[in-house]
Amino acid sequence: MKFTVLASGSTGNATLIETAFSKILIDCGTTKRYLSSRFDERNLLRTDLNALVLTHAHGDHIQQLKHFKEVPTYSPFEFDHYPRDYDVIPYQSFEINDLKLTPIELSHDTEITVGYVIESPTKKLVYITDTGYVKVNDYDLLKDADYYIVESNFDSELLMQSNRPYMTKQRILSDTGHLSNEACGELLSEIVSNRTQHIVLAHISQEANTHDLAISTVKSYLNGYAGIIEAAHPFDLISGGDFD
Repeated sequence: MKFTVLASGSTGNATLIETAFSKILIDCGTTKRYLSSRFDERNLLRTDLNALVLTHAHGDHIQQLKHFKEVPTYSPFEFDHYPRDYDVIPYQSFEINDLKLTPIELSHDTEITVGYVIESPTKKLVYITDTGYVKVNDYDLLKDADYYIVESNFDSELLMQSNRPYMTKQRILSDTGHLSNEACGELLSEIVSNRTQHIVLAHISQEANTHDLAISTVKSYLNGYAGIIEAAHPFDLISGGDFD
């Protein structure tokens, strides 16, 4: 299994997951021009995708939805303009070729938000962004992944010092907001194992966080972790994994 974070953050989100038999895109935020350029760099057409898999209905995750009408779409919510192809229901696994996806329920200020546990015959990837917390009951599902793409959105002190409105700060800090660096570190400390090779910290705030701070804070919770840990920039690619 290979992954490529194409875009991450409030300006847009999209991640490509590939195996020898499957290509799926998680979310389709950012701009049409940007996504098209990234696809062109890989000689990849939208019609090469086996599926578009969505997490929730915020614009930074579905902005280019109309340009993927020809791609089978898996979604936990209904669209306004055309029907989804497959209904995603938390904890009901489904398969796309050689991939098994298990959606988990997250806590964000939309009607339904999910993350995904994605498994190939030999690898496991966990994708979690846009949530105020992760249920302890889900930890067993999330443990022992090879790859983690997990939100590390804000530093609490920088958030409170920012010029954002007080109501926005309260929303971000709430149970339906985002994960802080500390909360991300605490979560990963419970689920990362010796099997884990690569961690990507995602959806990092440009006003209330820094990439170095996110990495250093999360690392402080991961004693003994020897794998790769990176922080995703809005438009810089991060790739990991390989084809077995």
